[in-house]
Amino acid sequence: MTHAPPKPGLVLLVVSTAAFLASLDTFIVTIAFPGIRAAFPGDGLATLSWVLNGYTVLFAACLAPAGRLADRYGRRRLFLVGVAVFTLASAACAAAPSIGVLIAFRAVQAIGAALVMPTSLALLLTAFPPHRRPLAVGVWASVGAAAAALGPPVGGLLVEASWRWVFLVNLPICAVTLLAGPRLLRESRDTSTGVPDVLGAAGLLVGVGALAYALVEASDRGWGAQPVLLAFAVAAVALAWVPWRSARHPVPVLDLPALRVPTLWLACLTTGVFAAGFAAMLFGNVLFLTSIWHDSILVAGLSLAPGPLVVVGVSILGGRFVHHFGPGPAVALGGVAFGAGALSWLLRMGSTPDYAAAMLPGQLLTGLGVGLILPSLSGVVGTVLPPSRWGAGSSMVNTARQVGTVLGTAVLVAVFAGTPDLSDFRRGWLMILTTAALTCAGGILITLRRRTDHYAEPQASSSTASPASMLIKGIEP
Repeated sequence: MTHAPPKPGLVLLVVSTAAFLASLDTFIVTIAFPGIRAAFPGDGLATLSWVLNGYTVLFAACLAPAGRLADRYGRRRLFLVGVAVFTLASAACAAAPSIGVLIAFRAVQAIGAALVMPTSLALLLTAFPPHRRPLAVGVWASVGAAAAALGPPVGGLLVEASWRWVFLVNLPICAVTLLAGPRLLRESRDTSTGVPDVLGAAGLLVGVGALAYALVEASDRGWGAQPVLLAFAVAAVALAWVPWRSARHPVPVLDLPALRVPTLWLACLTTGVFAAGFAAMLFGNVLFLTSIWHDSILVAGLSLAPGPLVVVGVSILGGRFVHHFGPGPAVALGGVAFGAGALSWLLRMGSTPDYAAAMLPGQLLTGLGVGLILPSLSGVVGTVLPPSRWGAGSSMVNTARQVGTVLGTAVLVAVFAGTPDLSDFRRGWLMILTTAALTCAGGILITLRRRTDHYAEPQASSSTASPASMLIKGIEP
């Protein structure tokens, strides 16, 4: 007896729920930092930042091979494995007896999240017909964006009971996803995909991790300290080696032929830049509210809620906007809105609390920007790559997002250099404003290139092409 194919709306619900959790756990611990720090005294902000950065570094390194594995062995199968790993690691994080153990299980949690993100987008693209994909991807991406922005307010509510609840809340949602997934999701795979490059993924992990370590430690040790300089050197070598190896491996960690499409590598670059500003915004605003305005964790979390609410509302209209005008104009417009929000904080925020006049306008404007930018950049994969490359393509976009998140947080920790004062926060808002301007520029470039781009399967000789030429050379129609 054959079963009728599941409704696309139900597929969207299941995969968006899992993506929601993976994104939520990138940032929900930010608001729990004071509670975690109180539970494990003696650890400073730099050490504590690895509860966040350890997750995002490993998340970034595992996304590309996860997408490749899913393409080869089955997207539904890897999606469900990822949810199961994420569930078990969340329970272990909640029971962690020390910071070291917490960071270790956050790394395991990141592996599960890395399996979920690219497979969820690939399953979504498979479930919807082409003319409905922009709206579906818009909802999926906005759910992830809203989850990241909802981290502080949701975390603020949970931390009132205990910081451990920021991990325990995952368990019932994951359980429902594991029960519904086998019934609602249809398996899809690309049997021509080989075994992904594990060493290349390790190189990406070492490179991004070393760069984040150098940026974080420089604020305490000094930019000329030997460990900092050594970390920068390791990062440079590792990050240069990854594209070199990817050009020579049959199933590389970076899909360089796909990156020859200018629209895709522009989307990856723009995603990374924007994610750096987005991460700095969330991390910085939590610290501002709790340290400068001396708000409680609960009040700080709720103060950040209007932004996510705007993201959810804008995502629906944003999907229609992208359908009619393309992703580039939406990204450019979102960059303007995001930058306007950062500028309002730079001009209005002071040491005297004034939420309605100083904080709220920026929350609304940045929420508008997020709702336009992230769904548009995530949807690029479905417009310029063939279905067989959706898993790998979406993993690269998400890798760029996680790398940007790591670097944005690390740079902000370096800017703050200990206990931040108002001038430090203003430098942080200026950094966010800069990323918004670059995001807007990326949207304009995507607009100019997208109509002339298409993907071409690599020739047999492509494995010997230089990484630089593969990254910058466009494919003409």
